[in-house]
Amino acid sequence: MKHTLSKLAATTALITGLCSPAWAQVEVEWWDFLAGGDGVRMKALISQFNEEHPDIQIEGTTLEWGLPFYTKVRTSVAVGAGPDIMTYHLSRLPLALEEDVLSPISDADLETAGLSKDDFFEASITAASTDDGQLMAIPFDIHAVVVHYNRTALEGTEWLDDDGNLTNINSIEDMTNLLTWAKEQGFSDPLSFQSEGGGGTWRMFYTLLSQQGGEILTDGEVLAGDNMDKAVTAIQTLADWRAAGLIPEQAAYEASVALFSGRKSVLHINGVWEVPTFKDQTEDGSLGFEWFANEVPQMMDQPATWADSHAFAIPNDPEMTQEKRDAVLAVIGWMQEHSLAWAGAGHIPAYKPTVESAEYAELQPNATYVSLADNAAFDPRSKIAGVASPIYDAVDNLIAPAVHGFLSAEDAAAQMKDQLQGLLD
Repeated sequence: MKHTLSKLAATTALITGLCSPAWAQVEVEWWDFLAGGDGVRMKALISQFNEEHPDIQIEGTTLEWGLPFYTKVRTSVAVGAGPDIMTYHLSRLPLALEEDVLSPISDADLETAGLSKDDFFEASITAASTDDGQLMAIPFDIHAVVVHYNRTALEGTEWLDDDGNLTNINSIEDMTNLLTWAKEQGFSDPLSFQSEGGGGTWRMFYTLLSQQGGEILTDGEVLAGDNMDKAVTAIQTLADWRAAGLIPEQAAYEASVALFSGRKSVLHINGVWEVPTFKDQTEDGSLGFEWFANEVPQMMDQPATWADSHAFAIPNDPEMTQEKRDAVLAVIGWMQEHSLAWAGAGHIPAYKPTVESAEYAELQPNATYVSLADNAAFDPRSKIAGVASPIYDAVDNLIAPAVHGFLSAEDAAAQMKDQLQGLLD
């Protein structure tokens, strides 16, 4: 606690210096891609910061998520018209390095923000750094898929322990048994996820691959060695569930959520960002059953869950003044200190003092699934990976069709290997 308070004092001192009569008001141009509940919470944080800091004002702009955002960043930074600070997916870091759009974050920068690398989960700091350890962004959260489940339906079964958490799911066979039971109980699509499109299918595939210890890339080679067999196993598992009617046929994102809230699915594997959806439905009485969320069970050789991080990044702008950079770092430090509000969006703050606080321990289901931070499987560190990347396209065009019976698992994995390797060679 003393360490946290001393850092906060340092940040406050910085802000006080910026607020002295010798300084004019510093305007910080901010870009993000945050919509829905994420956007509401971030706008509230920006508003609070501006109210508390009249001499540092954030001017926020929200752009379209995915490829449009990153295209805008690349082109604007190239001509010196980028923002002063932006949100960034850490899965996009390798491509950002190739495009030279980010300004490195030094230890002195962290100190100015009242932070240190030790304040963050190791997985997120690794994902935010180059291979030689240079920090390129400051993590704000770890967001991963979790298993949302219908506690009411599972009450009294072997799959719910005395605390209401999922249990006895230690293998693919165990999961299949649960889903088969749910099918017999009248759940038309026992396990729902976004099975149409690359996003949801990628997260399911990569979780199953990672639980086998598999890797997409090894020393620049796609699905090298036994990774090909592990990819086939992951694809075939999903295809078998689909053939048995245990997962939906090509459910769009919104439909997959509705299957769970509409009691057609007993389990729903999706991002932590849907936690507010089900909380809101519980509070307004529209959900109709008791719900909770846990880390995705370990069904294979090791615990692993697809994950990414929202981070704060500073564009590579040689013309940025030290005054502006210090203001940006003050913003970042303040956001970390107030990241409990961001946790309300379901995310796990990357800032450990927040996660270790008594207030976070009372935040459910977040405090229960925080264990996944140690098992986070981030996307491969490559220019072909990350949000809106060629890997997403390959999953959409090859793995998803294989899951739905239009292509064999072996052919899908082989074609994915050839397609992605061609982009690296």
